[in-house]
Amino acid sequence: MIDLTLLPDGGMSWLDASGPKGHIVLSSRIRLARNLTGYPFSQKARDSDRMAVLTRVEEAAAASGRMREAAVFRLDELERMDRQLLHERHLVSRELAGLDRETRPRPGAALVLQGPTGMMVNEEDHLRLQGMWSGFSLEEAYVELEAVDADLGQLLPFAFHGEFGYLTSCPTNAGTGLRASVLIHLPGLVLTKEIGKVLQGLTQVGLTFRGLYGEGSEVVGNFFQLSNQTTLGKAEDELLDHLGKIVRQVIEYEEQARDVLLRDAPTIIADKVWRAFGLLKYARSLTFEETMNLLSGVRLGVGLNLIAGVSVYTLNKLLIFTQPAHLAALEGRQSGDPELPTVRATYVRRLLNHESA
Repeated sequence: MIDLTLLPDGGMSWLDASGPKGHIVLSSRIRLARNLTGYPFSQKARDSDRMAVLTRVEEAAAASGRMREAAVFRLDELERMDRQLLHERHLVSRELAGLDRETRPRPGAALVLQGPTGMMVNEEDHLRLQGMWSGFSLEEAYVELEAVDADLGQLLPFAFHGEFGYLTSCPTNAGTGLRASVLIHLPGLVLTKEIGKVLQGLTQVGLTFRGLYGEGSEVVGNFFQLSNQTTLGKAEDELLDHLGKIVRQVIEYEEQARDVLLRDAPTIIADKVWRAFGLLKYARSLTFEETMNLLSGVRLGVGLNLIAGVSVYTLNKLLIFTQPAHLAALEGRQSGDPELPTVRATYVRRLLNHESA
């Protein structure tokens, strides 16, 4: 079993809902793609190349002023449930964890993590530096991750071209190598049927949207991940400023939609959020998707001040700890155990009853 005591906050400080607009924006994430000169990029790399990259990265982290106390998790040595648990915490991608196939992750696949910042090693690129912060905190997240990037850049030979910037496996990531995103909750726009226009508008201004776990994941519980599409030809501050402006507009649209719901359909909305709360508090069996949708309703109710006594932090925790690997780990079961829906409902009831007691 993976030793998560190596991480003081479990790698999930972003859950605490302390950041700006935390009732709407769960987290802000910054990712920087980097590769090392002298080693084949991932598509051409052999197992020995990946292991050599990992060794270089571990040595650099140990010598770094900002990553010297980092925990290292070798995904190629972990069982599937442990890898899934790290994925459920938004710490590694499905690709790096090897969750889309039955074979094990490629040799050298690893997560290096210290506090809210870390790096995935040997994913699509040699390094994916990453950091997640609570709420709408793009600038703060970038400042912290940039410092880690600069620190490691003194110790590792990052592949860089004078014209094209940082060189990456996928051309769309070249240049800054930066992908910035926010995980945002938009039930008001969904209920007022304005979400289609908003999402279409995002694509027209160079942004994209994904589900709860980024690329390839479905939208559940009205949670959307909004991010920039390309990095080439623009500086980091331009990319962050553009995404920040659009996200502020989306937050404003969501707040307006919630006002419309309260004004035009107060009884219907109150009934919807209280039904969701009642089901979560008393249900005896819950699927993960059902739980996400009900949590969305309760989160909306808390944001509209219709439901008191439940913190956003508790709702954020439920998003993570009701997932299969977390439930299985808590109860000493397998992630495919047919009893998990019953276990999930019991866990949700216990947490909500404790909070409202």
